[in-house]
Amino acid sequence: MSVAEEPTAAEPLLAPAEGVPPVLASPDEVAAAAKSIAAGTGPLAVDAERASGFRYSARAYLIQLRREGAGTFLIDPIPVTDALTPLAEAINDLEWVLHSADQDLPGLAELGLRPARLFDTELGGRLAGYERVGLAAMVENLLGRSLRKGHGAADWSTRPLPDEWLNYAALDVELLLELRDTVAEDLAAQGKMDWAAEEFEHVRTMDPPAPKADRWRRTSGIHTLRRPRQLAVVRELWTTRDELARARDVAPSRILPDSAIVAAATNDPRTIAQLRTLPVFGGPRQRRYSRDWLAAVDRARALPDKQLPPLTLPFDGPPPVNRWERRDPIAAARLTTARNAMGDLSTEHSIPVENLLSPDLVRRLCWDGLPDYKNVGTPEELSAAIEEFLRAGGARPWQRTLAVPALTKALTPKVE
Repeated sequence: MSVAEEPTAAEPLLAPAEGVPPVLASPDEVAAAAKSIAAGTGPLAVDAERASGFRYSARAYLIQLRREGAGTFLIDPIPVTDALTPLAEAINDLEWVLHSADQDLPGLAELGLRPARLFDTELGGRLAGYERVGLAAMVENLLGRSLRKGHGAADWSTRPLPDEWLNYAALDVELLLELRDTVAEDLAAQGKMDWAAEEFEHVRTMDPPAPKADRWRRTSGIHTLRRPRQLAVVRELWTTRDELARARDVAPSRILPDSAIVAAATNDPRTIAQLRTLPVFGGPRQRRYSRDWLAAVDRARALPDKQLPPLTLPFDGPPPVNRWERRDPIAAARLTTARNAMGDLSTEHSIPVENLLSPDLVRRLCWDGLPDYKNVGTPEELSAAIEEFLRAGGARPWQRTLAVPALTKALTPKVE
């Protein structure tokens, strides 16, 4: 824990100092807000509220902005999606301050809102070694104020938004700029500001993750199925549900829960009547899609055997770590040594080990990243090989500067 994080008696923050601003929902209101923000000074505090668990999309349903000299603004982007150009022109050249920026940046980018620079208070807190990096915890520990939480998981697509929710939303940016400055001071005092800048830029510029193949395989309960044709039923029902959810912009689980998909795959209904005897399928919301669900089951049943999905997929990368000792004891020993080295580095710099270097990258390095391990040559050549592997794997320069010497020392073969 840093000195700045010493506990103090927290003063409750119940409402914004300037009151809860009105929700802006017209092009003229957004243009006026943009003008006010442009006249402000310093970084811009940014937050966005989504409707995860309620909607299919990850779009922002409320945007909160605050800048010194301008105040706080709440913007409903849904009715003004095509009128945000003045706002983008006012804020896209600024440094944005967000907490857990990777959660909100994709949805804001869909609206044409992208920061020129970024400061992520949550990520900064991790690099500074704080034990708790939630927004409320950091505001309490660093600023001595307590935030009332409770609406982050609400359905922000609700209209009109309740006053209590708007108060909560405005408070999320009320102290964000002050928090940024405090975290920056801690990072600078620890000599980590350059490291943080690299991490912030990585978050700002990284591409959205590509959709994973065979996402239907993540259906909860699928591990109970033992036959390929049952998996085909899951795949067809999952795909049908996804198409319906996308068209209606409703979270897939609200169309049909995973448990119902697995029940259908287990019981293999042949008629709508049989389908409706299964849990959930007889409910009023699902009955209107009975023909779609049964058609999906029928498609899976009609597939030739050669088109059925395999029970398991080949590994893309290292096998589960608990199998290493049996399959490759040398690699297992390498991983243990590398993990110990990264753990020591984590303790030395007060940075979580997962922020020092991706654990998956360490596993890949130890499994097959050093194919000619016994004949790698000198420690300098091993260091160069590790450097290149980590660089190709996306490790930032500051991470490589710390990790490469530690991993080189740990992985240099011992002379017998």
